[in-house]
Amino acid sequence: MPSVTKLKTFYQTYHQEADLSQPDVGHFNVFRMEDLIGPEEKPVSYSRRDFFKISLVKAEGKVHYADHSVIASGTVLAFTNPIIPFMWEKTGARQTGFVCIFTEAFFTHYGTITEFPVFRNAANGILLLNSEQEKVFRAYFEKIYSELHGSYEFKYDLLRSLVMEVVHAAQKLQPVKLQSSNKTKAAERLVRLFKDQLEQQFPIELNRRSIRLRTAADFAESLHVHINHLNKTLKKMTGLTTMQLINDRIIQEAKLILKGTTWTIAEIAGCLGFEEPNHFSAFFRCRCGIAPNRFRQS
Repeated sequence: MPSVTKLKTFYQTYHQEADLSQPDVGHFNVFRMEDLIGPEEKPVSYSRRDFFKISLVKAEGKVHYADHSVIASGTVLAFTNPIIPFMWEKTGARQTGFVCIFTEAFFTHYGTITEFPVFRNAANGILLLNSEQEKVFRAYFEKIYSELHGSYEFKYDLLRSLVMEVVHAAQKLQPVKLQSSNKTKAAERLVRLFKDQLEQQFPIELNRRSIRLRTAADFAESLHVHINHLNKTLKKMTGLTTMQLINDRIIQEAKLILKGTTWTIAEIAGCLGFEEPNHFSAFFRCRCGIAPNRFRQS
């Protein structure tokens, strides 16, 4: 899998002093982008981190998030978690803004941070802001930066609240969902359980490991529902069939492994539940229009 950037490595990369002595509250810090970028700036590697990151970046560039790439012109608000690989590729002038980093322990007694949609996937975690939205979020980060460097006794409690304001303000920019009926809520719950089980199989970090749930029947059995009910519910709620959802996630993982490892096609095929390497190659070529090896080379 793509490499993992440790918190200590992050500080070393940007020549920052690391104060990692906050065991009771977890680690938290915020930087101005101008303080992180030196005259000999080098591209940051495509990797996962062992910490969470919220970035408000104003620059020309491209955001690589999992297997997605988003061209950014203007201001981008990005939420990344320790599971999904991420990289900012700068293509224009010097970038400005803020970077906020923290460990999961920082929110240990305040809920599970990964449950919030902005930290779950690229569709919710990458937001292109207009000028008015930029002003709103810049004010949030200015406040966070000021409070972190202040002397208030309970500043970390305040910082948690301010970070959650950023999270909720970002989520409010997403399309509003109508209030659900009980029947719809049951369907939404089944979709959530299906997606949770699907995601629990990833990322694949060892080439000897293989995913356990590979077919619609596998998931129906695991969720204790009839396969027809699962198929009908997922199609109605997502617009995609069960196998489309499974295969889309497998393709995403295949791209990450091809980009981030030197595993053989046979090893990748085995990890993703294919009995033969040529079955995986045909599957990948059919959905991506290119052979796995060609994708890796490109």
